[in-house]
Parts: sequence; C-alpha cells; structure tokens
Amino acid sequence: MAKQATIYVGRRKNSVARIFLTPVASGQEALITINGRTFENFFPNSLHRDDVVRPFKVTNTFGSFHVKANVNGGGTTGQSGAVRLGIARALSEMNEENKPLLRKADLMTRDPRMVERKKSGQPKARKRFQFSKR
Repeated sequence: MAKQATIYVGRRKNSVARIFLTPVASGQEALITINGRTFENFFPNSLHRDDVVRPFKVTNTFGSFHVKANVNGGGTTGQSGAVRLGIARALSEMNEENKPLLRKADLMTRDPRMVERKKSGQPKARKRFQFSKR
C-alpha cells in the first residue's frame, strides 16, 4: 500500500490538482475537502460532483478514503477533471487491480485538449470579422 504522504497530481485544461488520499478509519465518515472547503460547497454543480466521485464508483471504493485536494487555475470544469484524474491515479497506485477498471472507464488518460490561442486580425481564435464586399 502507498504511503500517506504521497501526492498525486491531476491536470486538465489550465487546472492543476494535488491529491492526498488517506484510508478511512473504522467508524469514521469519508470526507472530501477541496481547497479547505467541503466538496459540495466547492462544486455546487452536480455534474462536477459526479465527475469527482466517478473513480470511487468505478472501483467500488466510495466512502473508504479521505480526499484532501489543492486545486488552482482554470475554471470549475477543468478543476473537477483535474481532481478526477488525480484520484484515479492515486487509486491505481494504491491497488494495482483498480488500474484496468479505471483505464476501461477512460479515467486514467489526461485530456490533452487546450484552449486555442487567439489569432491577430480576428476577434477570437476562429471567429472572423464580418466580410463586407462593398
């Protein structure tokens, strides 16, 4: 089993999440805290909350680990994706049997998509100014 002080990193878009997983002692309830705030408070959108707990549901380990995450950069979607990847990496390293399950659910792959840069002479990355023939 991995040491408790190990930090697992997850990234998505411009967000970076550092994850600390610790096993839950008997008689305790599993806590998920992100940047010192509760999980429900940090991600008010249910889609983002479901995204974060998906690795636990795939591996049937929901409620057996405390999660402490530090996230910075990006928006809420990128941050939830970064936390999800960090948790998936931590679970796969703690138990090698989880890795094929997480890989099959496409949770071990970092999403490489990034925001396209703005080009000069255009208002956005791909949007063009209105063409006027006359």
